Amino acid sequence: MRILELASVLAGPQVGQFFAELGAEVLKIESPAGDVTRTWKTAAETAASSEAGDASVSAYFAASNWGKQSLILDLTTAPGQAELHRLAASADIILASYKPGDAEKLRADYATLSKANPRLIYGHLTGYGPDAPRAGYDAVLQAEAGFMHLNAAGPGQSPQKMPVAMVDLLAAHQLKEGLLTALYQREKTGRGALVQVSLLDSALASLANQAATYLVTGRDPQPLGSGHPSIVPYGTVYTAANGRQLVLAVGSDGQFRHLCLVLERPDWASNGRFATNAARVTHRAELEALLTERIAEVNGDELLAELERRAVPAGAVRSVGEALAQPSAQAMLLPGAGGLRAGLRTVAFYSTGWAAAAQLVAPPTLGAHAKPVDSELE
Repeated sequence: MRILELASVLAGPQVGQFFAELGAEVLKIESPAGDVTRTWKTAAETAASSEAGDASVSAYFAASNWGKQSLILDLTTAPGQAELHRLAASADIILASYKPGDAEKLRADYATLSKANPRLIYGHLTGYGPDAPRAGYDAVLQAEAGFMHLNAAGPGQSPQKMPVAMVDLLAAHQLKEGLLTALYQREKTGRGALVQVSLLDSALASLANQAATYLVTGRDPQPLGSGHPSIVPYGTVYTAANGRQLVLAVGSDGQFRHLCLVLERPDWASNGRFATNAARVTHRAELEALLTERIAEVNGDELLAELERRAVPAGAVRSVGEALAQPSAQAMLLPGAGGLRAGLRTVAFYSTGWAAAAQLVAPPTLGAHAKPVDSELE
């Protein structure tokens, strides 16, 4: 499988790394300035970059570019376009994230490139669809698609953006699904396809139960902080006596009865206000106040251990570092390479038919491959 990545930032490159982890050859074609995320660095990265000896690989860039080659092509020039056309003639997939109309100007669009390669599958990411020239940015889409409104601490509170580019990641998953479907169809027909995914459609498709609530009731869902609109207790953060912050995800009345036993408050489970989930949703504030008070009196780690023993869903609130340090997270880490301590996998499934790559080459420096390593790509 040979993939040309003309996409930049996060959504498209995530798809590129996904295929690289599954064994594809991914050639990242960059402008002379490079993928803009190469310059997106936190204040803490200066020392890390100097240790790695590579100023062009930021942490943000590293999040989506393991296992690739980097080739600089200036697609505003005839030679750059000619080289792209030569490479596209033998490619399986092209990933692009141009604003509508820009690919045509650069002669990098599906109609142009598929003429010499009818088996080509072309994945095109846009912000608002192929007919809307407006550029798409994750934070703006989070605001416009309702996510920031729902993510506020409560009604009347300030809307909040998710701390990762969730809409970009959701769009990446949509594009993976579209491309895999196109590959399956190509096996049957021998023909490629144009697969178009927009950030807006991906965001709206992911509103799930929140959208359904509005469509069924006509009432706009209101923010509940980390709480759940139709399950209680679910998602609220509690602080235990030892300072441990934790969440509960009690999805059934049976689980709630076990929770009450562990908290030594069995009468709560038989109280008419709390006996069923519907009652708990109605009396949310009363139950949350009781839980907050009681959990503040117990050891959080002991509580979590006992809840796990009784199969009551609950977990500690962890930092990113704590989450990645867990033994169960180690399989999701790529072995360090190129001066980077480790990478994060994008493939999170396992198959008996094949295995994802055990390790990948480090995210490439800008233009590291003046010519593709694989001679068959030439």
